[in-house]
Amino acid sequence: MLVCATCAVEYEEPTPAVCPICDDERQYVPASGQRWLTLDELARDHHIKWKENEPGLIGIGQTAQLVATPAGSLLWDPVGYVDDKAVDVVLGRGPVLAIAASHPHMFGVQLEWSHRLGGVPVLVADTDRGWLGRTAAAVEFWSGSRTVAEGLTLHQTGGHFPGSAVAHWDGGANGKGVLLTGDSVFPNPNRRSIAFMRSYPNLIPLSGAVALRIAEQLGVLEFDRIYGNFNNVIASEAKTVLRDSAQRHAAWARGDFDHLT
Repeated sequence: MLVCATCAVEYEEPTPAVCPICDDERQYVPASGQRWLTLDELARDHHIKWKENEPGLIGIGQTAQLVATPAGSLLWDPVGYVDDKAVDVVLGRGPVLAIAASHPHMFGVQLEWSHRLGGVPVLVADTDRGWLGRTAAAVEFWSGSRTVAEGLTLHQTGGHFPGSAVAHWDGGANGKGVLLTGDSVFPNPNRRSIAFMRSYPNLIPLSGAVALRIAEQLGVLEFDRIYGNFNNVIASEAKTVLRDSAQRHAAWARGDFDHLT
């Protein structure tokens, strides 16, 4: 198994000449070219940091979240590296019920995490199965919605990828509810607005219609807070922020604000 140095997604050997995920219009292959790494190489100068985001939710690295419920936990958007210390931290919060990624860019080394956590299920949206660089018996395909535990459910929104998903945890934010999101619903660095993009590095937006569709779909859920990748958080009133951001995105796409340009 090797890891792409750019997107940190795992691949079986022999690996392709170029990582398909990075070669797609949503990502990029660096000018220096494709590089593949082993976990042993990464271990020389990498370690995983974690922090308590709120009771029952641990942030792991730049993207991963561990949601701990009385029934067990969900590892969300697993990072592209794993070591024994990180495994101990995860298992110290109880049994892991599943691993799931918001979209293929966040697959990381999900099967390696699964192996080290005892072979727990890796949940992959069926429409995104073609982006898997590795597969194994632990992979379970799903679509629509998937309950991980009571009060903890995955919802497929599409958008950034057809299988893009969010995790809804109704016990988060002191019982007001939390969404864990990826690139289809991306909290901006200002922490008071959300972006809807097909590609962030290459600046390709989703349509206004898709942004509104996603906001309408998620509007039926109860949540007050959104945790996105790279530690971007909408700390409160996130449902209103999602709705207003989708309307703003659609308005700019329609040309409502062309007089400002």
